[in-house]
Amino acid sequence: MPVLSKTDTAIGMWLRGLLARSHNNVVVVALAAKMARTVWALLRHETVYEPKAVAA
Repeated sequence: MPVLSKTDTAIGMWLRGLLARSHNNVVVVALAAKMARTVWALLRHETVYEPKAVAA
């Protein structure tokens, strides 16, 4: 998680915001839940993950 939160991606920005206001353990569980929902949606809709560009 430390490396992912330092990236300039949508997930990185989301993690930084969450880390600023929540305990690390809560952030880990939230990230796992978010990833599980993403994977479920990809499998359910039979699509490929395509990350969106982040505006600077």
